[in-house]
Amino acid sequence: MLNPSDLLSGRPGVRSPLFAEHLATHGDRPALLTADGELSYRRLAEMVTRTATRLGADRRLVLLTGAHTTDVLVTYLAALAAGHPVLLVPGDNPEAVRSLTAAYDPDIVVTTDAAGRLRMDERRPVSVHELHPDLALLLSTSGSTGSPKLVRLSYANLQANAESIATYLDIRETDRAATTLPLHYCYGLSVINSHLLRGAALILTDLSVADDGFWDLFRAARATTFAAVPYTFDLLDRIGFADLPLPHLRYITQAGGRLAPDRVRRYAELGRRDGWDLYVMYGQTEATARMAYLPPHLASTHPSAIGIPIPGGSFHLEPHPEWPADSTGELVYSGPNVMLGYAEHPSDLALGRTTHDLHTGDIARRTPDGLYEIVGRSSRFAKILGLRIDPERVETLLLRHGFRAMCAGRDDELVVAVSGDGSTAPEAVRRMVTSECGLPARAVAVHVLPELPRLATGKPDYETVRKLAGGSPPSEPPSNLCQLYARILDRPDVTEDSSFVSLGGDSLSYVEMSLNLEQVLGHLPPDWHTRPIRELRRPAQPLKTSRRRTLETGIALRAAAIVLIVGSHIHVVYVKGGAHLLLAVAGYNLARFHLTPSAERRERVRHGLRSIARIVLPSLAWIAVLLPLTDDYGLTNLFLLHSVLGPHDSDTAMHFWFIEALTYILLAAVALLGLRFVDRAERRFPFALPMSIVALGLITRYDLLGLRDRMHIPSAVVIFWLFALGWAAAKADGTRQRVLVTVVAVATIPGFFPGEPFRDAVIAGGFVLLVWVRSLPSVGVVNKVAGVLAGSSLYIYLTHWQIYPLIDDFSGWLALIAALLFGIGYAAVANRGMRWMSGVWAERRRGAVREGSAQRARGL
Repeated sequence: MLNPSDLLSGRPGVRSPLFAEHLATHGDRPALLTADGELSYRRLAEMVTRTATRLGADRRLVLLTGAHTTDVLVTYLAALAAGHPVLLVPGDNPEAVRSLTAAYDPDIVVTTDAAGRLRMDERRPVSVHELHPDLALLLSTSGSTGSPKLVRLSYANLQANAESIATYLDIRETDRAATTLPLHYCYGLSVINSHLLRGAALILTDLSVADDGFWDLFRAARATTFAAVPYTFDLLDRIGFADLPLPHLRYITQAGGRLAPDRVRRYAELGRRDGWDLYVMYGQTEATARMAYLPPHLASTHPSAIGIPIPGGSFHLEPHPEWPADSTGELVYSGPNVMLGYAEHPSDLALGRTTHDLHTGDIARRTPDGLYEIVGRSSRFAKILGLRIDPERVETLLLRHGFRAMCAGRDDELVVAVSGDGSTAPEAVRRMVTSECGLPARAVAVHVLPELPRLATGKPDYETVRKLAGGSPPSEPPSNLCQLYARILDRPDVTEDSSFVSLGGDSLSYVEMSLNLEQVLGHLPPDWHTRPIRELRRPAQPLKTSRRRTLETGIALRAAAIVLIVGSHIHVVYVKGGAHLLLAVAGYNLARFHLTPSAERRERVRHGLRSIARIVLPSLAWIAVLLPLTDDYGLTNLFLLHSVLGPHDSDTAMHFWFIEALTYILLAAVALLGLRFVDRAERRFPFALPMSIVALGLITRYDLLGLRDRMHIPSAVVIFWLFALGWAAAKADGTRQRVLVTVVAVATIPGFFPGEPFRDAVIAGGFVLLVWVRSLPSVGVVNKVAGVLAGSSLYIYLTHWQIYPLIDDFSGWLALIAALLFGIGYAAVANRGMRWMSGVWAERRRGAVREGSAQRARGL
């Protein structure tokens, strides 16, 4: 087979990185792990060779949009191996792609469409550019801004930095790294290069560490490492990373900005407890990626340090006039990974080395232990959430749009002061800045001031601008959303970092919350319930008027099921099975809203008990009202014990069997998950645990022990396998698991109701929809109706037994409507009552705390 480097023959001076040339030497070891399966190094090398052949022997400038896909990675490696300089740009920023395409006129443009398909536009067979033989890669100096100022990296730069990183991290061929950072970001790219150098595997994924699916994938792939920037640790704290079972994790790397010393120390100690290392690192794009690292054993005792130079590199301090202390100076780096220089125009691509030592712009000191520590900046560049931002460029951008502004950066925020009056919209300014810089909206604080701050000399007062940070009130949409979350979930502690799931939202409040959010925002992302409130923004442009909507399948099933249940009892429809389908949906919702990695064990139990209370208390209140009015029910009904204590010969007394069964199953699930070893098992085996419960439930489903002939078995014991199936469906990760849970359902549901195959089909069909179809096409009016019905379904079921008989003799359809409307009304009353009770309990707790403080103050 042709080696890609053979294409370089006859080109003096052109040398591709060894890691890109020698992929095949790692044989059948896994190279890439994706959702589609595993790709060996041998197979990867073949794909690289084919793509290198397509790119041709004549060197051309290749613009490649970065993405975590096999095709993009193959194209990157093929271009390197065949000697084509690569301009790597962010795939999620069309404006940056257009800007850099216009600025550098690449010979080949490789992009990825919305479906993930690679498109290669060969604009010319021979390059119009003069390309220096050493030029291998072009990266932006400012993250994803699309700035025409690029870093020129050589083949030797890439190889040297990959070797240094692989050496100090001790990367092994058994390691498996998850792609947590963008490919166009030098830190994310260094993970790719260093692992391919050592024959280790890469787990290609775009999932965030805040997603449940990421950790399911991480465990399934036996991942050993992932890369993090400071914001990543915010997410890790939010999801309860300290309690995640990660048996194969070997080390975590951190770069992309300063991590607070207390957090360095905390994660280093966490790693020591759980058997993995934390590598704090320091680097810049101009150094290919890395310049320094802190040996893990020093992280706890020297958490403020960046460490020591990487193998092959060195530091020295140059005096700086603004930092006169003898022990400090500008940090200057030397090493084989220092860039060739900058490029600001296509003609610069012909240049060789113009930079020898790298002046980092950071002020540092060398400690007595020989470690380096950053103490300040000598320039206005800021590194925010891993992106290097040029505040001056942002100011120029805003001036072009008519805004006089001053910008200053902090570790986690870009502060923008704008001169204006009450008509100046902070949101409009924020949108422009986030679009230009690629920063999330939460990392841009906009302050409208009558006058921009100046020093006595008339120069801009950037220190005053920095001090504005932290004093910015939340923008109007998130503030309103916080109030909305607080009202519906009855939580006074809502912040912009809260999410529906983190606040203990459940299936009963989910529908009400989604309907209200859709009214406020005009649209809802599919994962809104796990997103922080700050990420739920009104669209920048008004939504186009359209009647088309989508309706979540779970909501649609709940709405349809309750209508079918009531309708079948009135005999206006003859479709049964709705109640049993609702049990599966209940299991699905338990897993979706309560069993997230971010929730600790006690928090899961607390949220579960709160959901049970929302079922039990309104049910007890309703049945208590009925007891003096009818002889149909007794005390066993009031305390939801009828299915256990009987009498079992009364059809009317069995009206509330579903409420009892759901309550028993939820209590058992919460009690089970409250056990420490079960909690650990659920986090480690989120799909296998509920499937094991399904297997246990099939014993009573098929009465394998013959108990039904000897005693009365409560319905909850017979049907909890349906609940567990729904739980497993929510945790099914990937096609194989979804196929498995579907097969089990389709195999076990038929025959549950002997002689009623259509009833079985309704349950099975609804379950298949729940597993495979995320949402259904709909219109706005249907969404609202379905939402109200789904949110009130439990209360409709509870009350319909007493409502429809009052009207059934006159009109069955009218009785159906009346029963639905009454249940909706009771739901509103019940929800208001639960909120009132929560407020009373909260006030009592606060009173107890105040009394305790007063007693301590009196010395009692």
